[in-house]
Amino acid sequence: MTENEQVKQDTWSMEDLVALTDEVQIEEIEYRKKLVKFQFCELTESEEPKFKNLGPDISEDDKMAVYQELGSERCLRMILKANEKNPDGATLLEEHWKVLPTTLRYSIANKIMGVEGAVKENFTI
Repeated sequence: MTENEQVKQDTWSMEDLVALTDEVQIEEIEYRKKLVKFQFCELTESEEPKFKNLGPDISEDDKMAVYQELGSERCLRMILKANEKNPDGATLLEEHWKVLPTTLRYSIANKIMGVEGAVKENFTI
């Protein structure tokens, strides 16, 4: 493969990027030695959860709580959008998302956001 072909292969077209908002992506993660399967779709700007206006006096703890809630809501919307497009493949429903173990929910969210590798590599106890 030539260098030019490699660059072309590694470059997204705008059509492909836009198509991601309609494409159901199916993923799985390992959780306690078993697989958890789920599906999601990328969101368009209008589908994103709306950010609450944080006043200048808000504490760092309160900011983090708002960011966590926003991230959780975003992932849930991505999952629900995929469920609407592929109802036969729905494995995670809204009522499941709200009661999943926190570590599993964070793992799913990290996978959806594409940060699961960075979290694992930098996490130490």
